[in-house]
Amino acid sequence: MPIKLAEYLFRRLSQLGIGSIHGVPGDYNLELLDYVEPAGLRWVGNANELNAGYAADGYARIKGIGALITTFGVGELSAVNAIAGAYAERAPVVHIVGTPERSSQDGRKLIHHTFNDGEYKRFAQIHAHLTVAQTRLWDPRTCPEQIDEVLKQCLIHSRPVYIELPVDLVRKQVCDARLSNSIPFPEAIPSSAQDEVLSRVLERVHSAKQPIILVDGESRALGIVDDLQKLTEKTNWPTWCTGFGKGLLDETLPNFHGIYRGDFDSPAIQNFVRQADLVLCFGPHHSSTNTYGYSNIPETENTIFFTDNAIGFGTETVRDISSKDMTFQLVKDLDPTRITRYTRYPDLPRDYRLSFADVLPDQAINQASLWRVLANFLREGDIVLGETGTAGYGVREMPLPKHVRLFTPVTWLSIGYMLPGAQGAALAQEELVASSDYHGLNNARTILLIGDGSFQMTAQELATIIRHRLNVVIFLINNDGYTIERCIHGRKQGYNDISPWRYLEAPSLFGANKSTFRGSARTWNELKNILENDTVKDGRELRMIEVFVDREDAPSGPLLDCLRDQKAQETLDRTV
Repeated sequence: MPIKLAEYLFRRLSQLGIGSIHGVPGDYNLELLDYVEPAGLRWVGNANELNAGYAADGYARIKGIGALITTFGVGELSAVNAIAGAYAERAPVVHIVGTPERSSQDGRKLIHHTFNDGEYKRFAQIHAHLTVAQTRLWDPRTCPEQIDEVLKQCLIHSRPVYIELPVDLVRKQVCDARLSNSIPFPEAIPSSAQDEVLSRVLERVHSAKQPIILVDGESRALGIVDDLQKLTEKTNWPTWCTGFGKGLLDETLPNFHGIYRGDFDSPAIQNFVRQADLVLCFGPHHSSTNTYGYSNIPETENTIFFTDNAIGFGTETVRDISSKDMTFQLVKDLDPTRITRYTRYPDLPRDYRLSFADVLPDQAINQASLWRVLANFLREGDIVLGETGTAGYGVREMPLPKHVRLFTPVTWLSIGYMLPGAQGAALAQEELVASSDYHGLNNARTILLIGDGSFQMTAQELATIIRHRLNVVIFLINNDGYTIERCIHGRKQGYNDISPWRYLEAPSLFGANKSTFRGSARTWNELKNILENDTVKDGRELRMIEVFVDREDAPSGPLLDCLRDQKAQETLDRTV
């Protein structure tokens, strides 16, 4: 049967599990937006396109795929930074761009939102560098197939894709036959090579004397998290993650030891990891930030790397091997009677909490203890976001309850991402809870920990959180400026200062009810009273807490050591 192109597109997105569309209205997407809500989707409506892109990214990391709609030229370019970050950190976002009618493009008309030179393709050329697949819808006969192919690439690679939809095509009739089938997902073809690789992996696994597991963040994109959970439980081997991988596994397991910090970890952990004769490393993402200056990358000769479509044995890479299938088979075929069992489990430190009994009630709050104290506030199913800055590194110290997801600075580090990201993540969380597909939990919250400087970048998105009545708790860490930058360089420089805001008045400005909880804490006792407040713990809409710390205060330990080490190396490189 014939169906309008807009209807086809939105039904496909709904079939993939998308329940909400982020974006901003613009003159070349308005007719397209008329079809969002009739398709059973929620139109979010963001403050600007950059925030919409951030929010779609946060939504995608929780729900599995997200989408945003912008207008041609000015709108899509405003979202470019967010799309680039989604590409770098593997968030599957569908970016739909409403473009001028085909006759205007064919006629090279000089219209608004262009460079006034008749060239319409340069924006798509920009996105070709930021997305894994792109398509320009032009012929109604082929549009359904084009849409399906681009969406398939989004799912396969867990990266953004780009769809151009001319305004005069929105209502055009297309064939709906393809909608009766799900988008075909290519499966690996069994081969003798795959069997041989599995045998090699199992041989190493069964013969290892001091094996460990290292889980990195691209494991989410590979779709292997559930199997990794089974593997850590089945082997009981010491297991670490990276910052990008934190929150993917059950951190309450006795053999889970938190983030491996490489050269900046405890001597006991460094020695144990470096003496391992087998490291199973899943979903590696070896950026400088995620690896503590490349120091937590395991020794190549003793490591098996499970990547997108390859298995790495040391320096040897065997391509065209599905890591998803390989991980599944590894868990299935591993013989528990043949692997090393740590009968005397090694004495290795784990992340820990601090209670208010560990701090002086009237003492000023400091980040050396703050994150381990705040960890007591977390409960199963929460989503925790730590903004780029001291908050993003502080949350790495927090032991997490089961089913808690964590967003922390990984590679792109675009300051301001986490506030809109929290909006998108909270929306996805709400949809999963409503569908009873959230671990049987219904009281989970989204908790944002953000610095004052970062908050000023994207503060408008607070309005979207308020308008959609999302269950978000914001801890604003007020350290009077860009403390993370002061840690790196310019400790006393004015360029690391910011304008002081009355942050707790922001909810009122952006439309919150007068009853919205707002509180501030300068001492541990004040923070304790806030965290014990029933509304803060169990409320259903925005709560905002301002936590004051010293302007040069930062999490203790590996953060500052690593940042200063990297800065010193960069200076040395420039000198040489």
